[in-house]
Amino acid sequence: MPRRRGCLPPLVCTLAALSLPLLLAAEPRAKSCSEVRRLYAAKGFSQSEAPSHEISGDHLKVCSQAYTCCSQEMEEKYSQQSKHDFRNAVVELSNHLQTMFSSRYKKFDEFFKELLENAEKSLNDMFVRTYGRLYMQNSELFKDLFVELKRYYVGGNVNLEEMLNEFWARLLERMFRLVNPQYHFTDEYLECVSKYTEQLKPFGDVPRKLKLQVTRAFVAARTFAQGLAVARDVVSKVSAVNPTPQGTRALLKMMYCPYCRGLVSVKPCYNYCFNVMRGCLANQGDLDTEWNTFMDSMLLVAERLEGPFNIESVMDPIDVKISDAIMNMQENSMQVSQKVFQGCGQPKTLAQGRTARSVSESGFSARFRPYNPEERPTTAAGTSLDRLVTDVKEKLKQAKKFWSSLPGNICNDEKMSVGTVNENECWNGSAKSRYDFAVTGNGLASQVNNPEVEVDITKPDMVIRRQIMALRVMTNKLKNAYSGNDVDFIDISEESSGEESGSGCEFQQCSPEFEFNATEVTGNSNKSDKKANTSAATSSGLSQAALFLSILFLAMQRQWR
Repeated sequence: MPRRRGCLPPLVCTLAALSLPLLLAAEPRAKSCSEVRRLYAAKGFSQSEAPSHEISGDHLKVCSQAYTCCSQEMEEKYSQQSKHDFRNAVVELSNHLQTMFSSRYKKFDEFFKELLENAEKSLNDMFVRTYGRLYMQNSELFKDLFVELKRYYVGGNVNLEEMLNEFWARLLERMFRLVNPQYHFTDEYLECVSKYTEQLKPFGDVPRKLKLQVTRAFVAARTFAQGLAVARDVVSKVSAVNPTPQGTRALLKMMYCPYCRGLVSVKPCYNYCFNVMRGCLANQGDLDTEWNTFMDSMLLVAERLEGPFNIESVMDPIDVKISDAIMNMQENSMQVSQKVFQGCGQPKTLAQGRTARSVSESGFSARFRPYNPEERPTTAAGTSLDRLVTDVKEKLKQAKKFWSSLPGNICNDEKMSVGTVNENECWNGSAKSRYDFAVTGNGLASQVNNPEVEVDITKPDMVIRRQIMALRVMTNKLKNAYSGNDVDFIDISEESSGEESGSGCEFQQCSPEFEFNATEVTGNSNKSDKKANTSAATSSGLSQAALFLSILFLAMQRQWR
C-alpha cells in the first residue's frame, strides 16, 4: 500500500507525542518578580517600570547582568535611592549630636548673658542704697565697665586687662576728687594721678586679684561657648555628605542589587557594609583625630569653669569686691593723697566757700556705709553653672570618636538591617554567601586597599579640610583659655613686651620717674625744667638702648622657636 506524502512513520509520531511533555518540562520557567514590584512601588516608584518576571540583565550597568527583576529605569532610580538612604542615615545620626551642641550652646550663652545682667543690676541696686546720689552722679563709670564686659563676651575686640586698668584709673580720679574736695584738680593733674594707679595701690590688692579672676573667667567662658558653637557648625557642615560616583555605585550594589536578584529579604554582610561605609566616609574619618583632641580640650576648660575660672563665683560678688576697693581707698586716702602730692605737685586750694559747698554737694560722709549682703537674683531660671558644666561634660565624652564610629553606627542602624546573625546567609555584593574580605582602616589614606569603593586618596574633600583647620584653631584657643590666656591678648603682649618690660616696678622704686612726671605737670621753676631736660635726654638714651635690646631679644626668641 503506497505511503502518503508528508506523513511520518507511525512509530516516530508516537515517540514525538510522548516526549513533548518532557521537553516542555525541561525548558526553564521565568521567576516571578511580584515581591520586587511591590517593594519598588512602596518606595513611590511606578510599578509599570518593574517587570513581572525575570528578564535578561544585559541593560544593567552596576547590578548583575544575569536574569534580573530590574529594568534600566529601576537601576537608575535605585541608584538615586541609595544615595538618599545613605545621606539620611548620616544626617540622622549627626542631627542628634548637632542638636546637643546647639542646645548646650544656647543654654550657656543665655546663662552667661543673664549672669552679667544680674551682676550689673545687683551692683547698681547695692551702690544706690549704699552711696546714694554720690554713686548716681558717677554711675556711667560702672555702666561702661559692664558694657565692655558684655562686648568682650559677644566677641568684641576688647583687651580685658587694659579695660580693667582704665576702669580703676578712672575710679581713682573720681575718688581722689571726693576725698580732697578742698583742692582744684586739672585734667592734666588727674592724668598724672591715674597713670600710677598700680604703683599707688589706693584700692589695696582688689584690682590685681579681680583683674586676674575676671580675665581668666571671661576668657574661659567665652572660649567654651565659642567651642560649643564651633562643634555645632562642624557637625552641620561635615554631615552634609555627597557620595562620589564610585561611592554611589558601591551603595547601589550593597543596598538594592540583591533586590534585582529577587533576594529582597537578604541583608548585606556586616564587614561588607563596613567597607562600603568607610569608603564613602573616608574624609569624615580623617576628622576624628582633630575632633577627639578638640573634645579633650573642651573637657579641660569645662573643669576650669567648675573650679578656679568659675565666672559665676567671680561675677556674683563683684559689687562687694568693688565696694571693698572703695573702702580701702577711703581708709588710706590720707597716705595716698600725700604720695600723689609729692609726685604730681601740690594742687591749688579752692576758696573756703567753694570747699564747703563741695563737701556738702558731694554728700561724702568721711566713711562709706557698710554693705549688708542680700539674696542675689538667680540666673537662667535658677540654673547654676555647675549643673550646666556637669551635664555638658557627659555629652562631650559621648561625642568622642564620633566620626570613626560613624560607619559602624550606620551599619548597625535598624533601617540598614545588616545581616549579622549568620555570616553565610548575607549579601556579599554578588551572592547570598560569606564575605571574605578584611575590613579596611579608617580615614582617606587607608582606602587605597578598600575592595568595595574606589577612592582617590590624592583628592581630599576641601570642605572637611577646612573644618579640620577650624577645629585646630579652636583647640589652640581652648588650650590658651585653660591657662587663663586669650590668643588675641597673647599677640598684643608679644608685640608690646618691650614697652611693658619696665612698667612693673613698685611705687618706691619708680619715685624718680614719678617725680619727673610731677615736675612736668607743675612746672614750678627753670631749675626743674633743666633737670627735666637732662633727665629726658638720659631717659631717651636708655629707652633707645632698651628698645634695641628688646628687638634683639625678640629676634633671637623667634629664631629659637
